[in-house]
Amino acid sequence: MEITATDIAASGMRAQGVRLRHISENIANADTPGYRRKLVGFEPERDFGLATGGVAASRVQHDRAALPQIHDPGHPMADEQGYYLGSNVDLVVEVADAREASRSYEANLRIFEQSRQMSSALLDLIRR
Repeated sequence: MEITATDIAASGMRAQGVRLRHISENIANADTPGYRRKLVGFEPERDFGLATGGVAASRVQHDRAALPQIHDPGHPMADEQGYYLGSNVDLVVEVADAREASRSYEANLRIFEQSRQMSSALLDLIRR
């Protein structure tokens, strides 16, 4: 099996797209009581057990960091002492992760476009 630069770039864009989707979910649920931040890692892409050179998003994991206890006796989920479990999403971290994923996506897109342009230029040379 032959893997091309466009295949590798496309796999990177797919993986970063998955990562961005979960970052968006984290941001949307930052104020949801009991919500645990979702984490996405990366692993080598495999085809019939062989590494292809591409990358794939790994299984989604939940951040096991402790959920903060928020004191709000009027909240419907508050216990007898007036506390409930908040979300462990930090918006600053999520925005930084989103920027990193976006830049990585854009870098893979540039590789994809440059590879396509090189192939097109090669075909033009062959036609002459």
